Amino acid sequence: MGAWAIAVHGGAGVDPNLPKERQDEAKRLLTRCLDIGISALRSNVPAIDVVELVVRELETDPLFNSGRGSALTEKGTVEMEASIMDGPKRRCGAVSGLTTVKNPISLARLVMEKSPHSYLTTPGGEEFAKKQGVEMVDNDYFITEDNVGMLKLAKEANSILFDYRIPTVGTCGAAVDSHLQMNGLPISVYAPETVGCVVVDKEGRCAAGTSTGGLMNKMSGRIGDSPIIGAGTYACELCGVSCTGEGEAIIRSTLARDVAAVMEYKGLNLHEAVDYVIKNRLNEGKAGLIAVSKNGEVACGFNTTGMFRGCATEGGFMEVGVW
Repeated sequence: MGAWAIAVHGGAGVDPNLPKERQDEAKRLLTRCLDIGISALRSNVPAIDVVELVVRELETDPLFNSGRGSALTEKGTVEMEASIMDGPKRRCGAVSGLTTVKNPISLARLVMEKSPHSYLTTPGGEEFAKKQGVEMVDNDYFITEDNVGMLKLAKEANSILFDYRIPTVGTCGAAVDSHLQMNGLPISVYAPETVGCVVVDKEGRCAAGTSTGGLMNKMSGRIGDSPIIGAGTYACELCGVSCTGEGEAIIRSTLARDVAAVMEYKGLNLHEAVDYVIKNRLNEGKAGLIAVSKNGEVACGFNTTGMFRGCATEGGFMEVGVW
């Protein structure tokens, strides 16, 4: 029997001027999710079940950019994506383009377990959801007043707006002059808030899951790293990884898989592997990740100003942080 560990994230790229009350609200949510996961792990719930349980909680709360509270497309709608991976046999499931599925992470797991495929997108994903009897809601359920306001500001600034949680015109104004780019195009202050969870249970089984609404004011049909196995999510017999940040950079670097790869091929431990990929695989991209190993280790890394994150181990260590 080994030792369990868990980590959660609510996105990398936190605005340095984020109000303290917003930081405290995020920390409370992350703490609640850790408590849910810890309780399940103490009851010997398998890692894959804990990942789904925790990500569902994050999707249901509108604070971060997943499920209810997802970022809006340029059309003012929500298109969500998620993926989940079970390390022991490297089984995985992913979904994207969802507009009416209440908890995308659970549909991703059903794709893994109840379909012959690994990845479904709209309209097939929604049709599969109905056949599986998952809870469906109107698209309006996911849209919050804050995000409607942020989409308006993003359109006024003619920008894909990352920092959509701080509703000030100044933020958007700064975005126009930003030197940060994505695929060569200027973008605004960087603060996407994808959610994710990684777990290793007492049996040494690793699992990972990631869920997001994507970018504010994104083109309809845009798919980021979150549903892409090996980019935003990866789990194997060695570790479980969930990424957050500039999706295009994470995709180019296959960031989550690279953590496992350098552990396997270079013999690095978890902390060394996380540090290596953050420093050497992102080039000019901005991102972060959380990870656990089969040995009960937990690690996080990011090259942004901050990352909403929390972690806990069976040994009694627990930490929730932003910067």
